[in-house]
Amino acid sequence: MGGTVTRFAPSPTGFLHLGHAASALLAWGSVRAAGGQFLLRLEDIDAQRCRAEFASAIIEDLTWLGLDWDGPIRVQSAQVAQYQDCLARLQAMGVIYPCFCSRSDIAAAAGAPQGEGPIPYPGRCRARPASEMAALRQAGRAFAWRLDVARARAMVDRPLGWDEIGAGWVAATPERLGDVVLGRKDAPVSYFLAATHDDAAQNIDLVVRGEDLRAATSVQILLQALLGWPHPAYRHHPLIRDATGRRLAKRDGDVALRDLRAAGYSPDAVRKLLPDWVGAVTLSV
Repeated sequence: MGGTVTRFAPSPTGFLHLGHAASALLAWGSVRAAGGQFLLRLEDIDAQRCRAEFASAIIEDLTWLGLDWDGPIRVQSAQVAQYQDCLARLQAMGVIYPCFCSRSDIAAAAGAPQGEGPIPYPGRCRARPASEMAALRQAGRAFAWRLDVARARAMVDRPLGWDEIGAGWVAATPERLGDVVLGRKDAPVSYFLAATHDDAAQNIDLVVRGEDLRAATSVQILLQALLGWPHPAYRHHPLIRDATGRRLAKRDGDVALRDLRAAGYSPDAVRKLLPDWVGAVTLSV
């Protein structure tokens, strides 16, 4: 099968809600009419939060919505060796470094209160002497691998950016998120690296996802350039929000698709709850 290849890649940390339905339908509808491929990927690399029951529910909910996908489901927890190889390549390039700071250390150094979203990393470990870093590792201290964004960016001798569907070229600004974590003890690889690797491995040439991940795209564009991976086109869609303007989130227990199904909603009725930008999608049920 030829044509555009896109994917829907939820994390099985909760039940799917209307926001997930909108993203999945938009991605599916973007390629199906043109004979492209729609892949399903389970981003379950966070073993502490991901659960098998949520993975099963994702498949059940998408099938109920009338979505189908091509080929086997890619499960990230089965790809850890590949991600570790990527980290080793980046380490050999000198663009990642071990960070021994805890969240409280970072908050204190940055002067930022905890619990108010991402805390900018002040670069404490990037500036540690090599002898001190070696001693900490020898002592068995847990650490995370961080991307040295400035050093990595200096290794790329061309403009960085991506083709945003409907908007054209967008310049990447990976420095906005600072030296992001690419791997740590409790999750051997972060979203930034795992998703970028899998998009390349699965030949994804169109990424459809929420506007909240736009900043992550800049980091992933930089990783693609460093590791010689292709650059997909992107479509960052608006987020589904409740009546107060708050974005829907699994962690907040927002109404799940399975709850709507239990309440008697049909797949077509669910689609009618979604905004117009989802588009005219013909369900296969």
